[in-house]
Amino acid sequence: MTNPERDPDELVLDPCAGVDGVEVLPPRDVPLGGPRAMRVRRTLPQRHRSLIGAWCFVDHYGPDDVADTGGMSVAPHPHTGLQTVSWLFTGEVEHTDSAGHHAMVRPGEVNLMTAGHGISHSEVSTRTTTTLHGAQLWVALPDASRDVAPGFDHHAPDAVTGDGWEARVFLGSLLGTTSPVPTHTPLLGAELLLDAGADVTLDVDPTFEHGVLVDTGVVTVDGTEVKQGNLGYTAPGRTTLTLAGGAERVRLLVLGGPPFGEPIVMWWNFVGRSHDEVVGYREEWQRQIVRDGEVVGDSRTVADGRFGVVDDPLPPIPAPEMPHHVRLRERR
Repeated sequence: MTNPERDPDELVLDPCAGVDGVEVLPPRDVPLGGPRAMRVRRTLPQRHRSLIGAWCFVDHYGPDDVADTGGMSVAPHPHTGLQTVSWLFTGEVEHTDSAGHHAMVRPGEVNLMTAGHGISHSEVSTRTTTTLHGAQLWVALPDASRDVAPGFDHHAPDAVTGDGWEARVFLGSLLGTTSPVPTHTPLLGAELLLDAGADVTLDVDPTFEHGVLVDTGVVTVDGTEVKQGNLGYTAPGRTTLTLAGGAERVRLLVLGGPPFGEPIVMWWNFVGRSHDEVVGYREEWQRQIVRDGEVVGDSRTVADGRFGVVDDPLPPIPAPEMPHHVRLRERR
């Protein structure tokens, strides 16, 4: 999924600190483009908080009636220095990338694409999809790994169940289960369902910071209420997280990792380390997709280069203009 904003920090959101140091991050509404744009709720990055572990981007969307929104139709676009993590609740999305991977994104199955040195891809909801609902997440790659060759991993985690709850761990380890999907920094990613009035205490790594993204219902995180669409943040130091549901069933994502510890520069679909590096990525993408002064009309005809060629007839998405007279700042 492409980031339509030039500066994902341009809107300041006021976090709310709850009891026991749980910080509540509200989302902002962002269109993905077009007159019938599918809209997403973005909780990361924000001006005061750019990352949770290596998680650097959290979009949450739906449930959307595809008949009204047109669904997801994201033409080929580039990425560097990150991994994309796709997780669906409802619907189906077709993924095609320039490294030759073609896969379906389905509910309860994680698709992780590693951009590394550079990749381009498209994401289009299938014709049979009537409702689209899920999350698109990005992970920043550490300096030692950010130039790796592009890759792709898929995993369908088994459900882990307890008294009033059900979980699927798609990255890292939780509740006695571990995902086989490789990551370049320690990470946690899991979906958790809580019955109305149920609660669960999770044993968590005290070196991790955590985010709890609420999809449906209302949950209390260590005593702090986090409403639907919001993300609750906890700093490192906790050995447990207690999650308690309210009057209706709750679905949420638990994200985590140790503080990233490296500055990044994030703009459009690129994660780099400097303004000039990101400018270079943009120029490389434009050189691949522009011929005779115009963007090519078919992604299969783009020139070969860092971002490869996607076997998709949709025209590639051109990069927006860089902000004038402003250098991109580091995020930590």
